[in-house]
Amino acid sequence: MSDLAAGIQDALQPLADAGRADSMAAYMKGKFDFLGIQTPARRQATLPLIRAFTGNPLFATRELWALPAREYQYVAVDLLRRQNTRLAASDLPMLEALIQDKSWWDTVDGLAPTIGAIVAREPKLLSRMDALIRSPDFWLRRVALLHQLEWKEKTDEARLFEYCLRCADEQEFFIRKAIGWALRQYARTNPAAVRQFLETNRGKLSSLSFREAAKHLSP
Repeated sequence: MSDLAAGIQDALQPLADAGRADSMAAYMKGKFDFLGIQTPARRQATLPLIRAFTGNPLFATRELWALPAREYQYVAVDLLRRQNTRLAASDLPMLEALIQDKSWWDTVDGLAPTIGAIVAREPKLLSRMDALIRSPDFWLRRVALLHQLEWKEKTDEARLFEYCLRCADEQEFFIRKAIGWALRQYARTNPAAVRQFLETNRGKLSSLSFREAAKHLSP
């Protein structure tokens, strides 16, 4: 085991809270085991180790992903987010594999901005996002919908709207929610464009997607 993974375990294990772990596991529908450490305490304990880390972030991530408690995957997400400038197009398959391993909204949504940052630096990867929006795995489709969340004025508006319409008739809750979230976030940058999109496509979008997208738009 790497020094980072061992150090993360040494930092977190004394903070474990069995009672809180039960409630956190219940919130995640019993899908994962937890140490019972809330986000602020987890980050306070692990951020110095992440800041000091100079090794291979993907190697460390694989080690943390293999550990049973969910907090270790959260640390891995934090590590990749902080060191995303060290990641390149060649690392995307590994990140996609993480999306598909121990999949749930918490880690998927945590990895989406890291993937988006790589795509922003390497526009050739947009073709890969075009492939992911057609993936049979809805978590990968969710990442395609959300990868531009932090792009603001650099958002590829046509691609965003195309993706939303492609997935608009899906019944999957996490896709419907992602459509609304992606549109709501872009509305912070270009509310007029999102308002027009919603008016034009209201009959195509689910009520959940529409409601989420319009949440902060004036009537």
